[in-house]
Formats: sequence, C-alpha cells, structure tokens
Amino acid sequence: MTYTFVTLFKNLVEGYFQDSILKRAVDSNILNLNYLNPRDFSDSKHDKVDDTAVGGGAGMVMNPQPLFDALEYLKSDDENVHIIFLTPVAKPFKQNDAKRLAEKSHIAFVSGRYEGIDERVIEEFADEVFSIGDYILTGGELASLVMCDSISRNIEGVLGNIDSLSVESFETPLLEAPSFSKPQVYKENSVPSEYLKGNHSKIRSLKLALSECKTKFFRPEQLLKHRTRISYEK
Repeated sequence: MTYTFVTLFKNLVEGYFQDSILKRAVDSNILNLNYLNPRDFSDSKHDKVDDTAVGGGAGMVMNPQPLFDALEYLKSDDENVHIIFLTPVAKPFKQNDAKRLAEKSHIAFVSGRYEGIDERVIEEFADEVFSIGDYILTGGELASLVMCDSISRNIEGVLGNIDSLSVESFETPLLEAPSFSKPQVYKENSVPSEYLKGNHSKIRSLKLALSECKTKFFRPEQLLKHRTRISYEK
C-alpha cells in the first residue's frame, strides 16, 4: 500500500511512523509513504495557499489553484490513486470502510487547514470524503492519521497476528469484551475467575455477556443491532 499525504505540514504526519507497528510495516515495505505540499505548487509570489472566503465569513479558505495543480500532478503519476478528503461535513468513517480501503493500492489523504478547502477542489478530485467525528480539528492531518492507522491494520503483514482482527470491536455490533493480563490479582482486584479455569466454552459465554454489558452501557444502539441480527438469524 502506498499512502500520499497532501498536507502543508509534513512534520505533523511523518513522526507517527517512527515507532511501533507502522514503523515495522514501513521498514518491511508493506507501507510506502509519500508527501505532497500544496505550497510547492502555488503560483503566487509568496507561495500563498489561502484567501478570503467569497461571500464573507470569518477566516481564510484554501484556494483552489495550489491543490488543483498538486492533485493533477498526483493523478498524472498514478491514475489509480484513491483520493480522500477529510472534513467534518462528510459521512462518518467506519470499520467496514477501513477493511474495504485496505484493498486499495494507493490512497491519498488531503488535509485541509484554515476554514476548509475550496469546494471546487473536492468536487473535482474526491473519490470519497470522510469525517472521523462530530467535532472540529485545526487541520486534517490527525484525521488522516486515524484513517491510515485503521486501514493499515487490515493489510496483510502489518499486524503480527492477523487473527486478532476477528475479535476486535466493530467486527460485530458488540464492543469487545474487557481484556486482562497477568498478574491474576493486582491491588486486591482479580480477573474473572472463569478466565482461570480453562473451560473455553464458558470463557466464550462470559466474554459474550461482558461484551453485551459494555455495549449496553456505552453504545446501546449497537446492542439493538446485535439483538436484531440474532433474531433474524434464528
């Protein structure tokens, strides 16, 4: 997989790949990283990439010319690149999107700044537009990294044990059951005794019950989806 980050601030992105799982994936050439700065394509005297909003309003907007030229350059280099814009005014990014996008060969994340990106750029180049939540960030770099991390975990070879994907939250409507490690007792708190008895059938039943409890508390709408699915399967 090749990722291209279209950003004014490369330093905000590249440090994330200096440690842990994604660093190993980069070192193994499972992931390849490129960076494209729209400022390098600006035709203004001082390499400007923003201007005042047409129609009024506070703040500046990333104007179309640098991004148009940057993305045209990107597509001329690889016509199959899948271009994603990050903005709060878009559909929410979900686990199914991460799994689907992991099948792509080249994804470009376009990170906005200021008050956003001129809409004409999005209309011209976006293959998809995503939001990672109902809140506002100062730029799209963090959202790009969130998506990149989530997608990468679904690429073969990135995780040490691919089987771990099957038990994670959002692989089913239920949230993942609580996890515990050694020691069995810590500060007078013990792991559930059933976990210690080696009866895998009972452990699975307990984990299911705990998943349902956690889902009911944190995401009751997901529990409803689970119960609806179970009723349908019956």
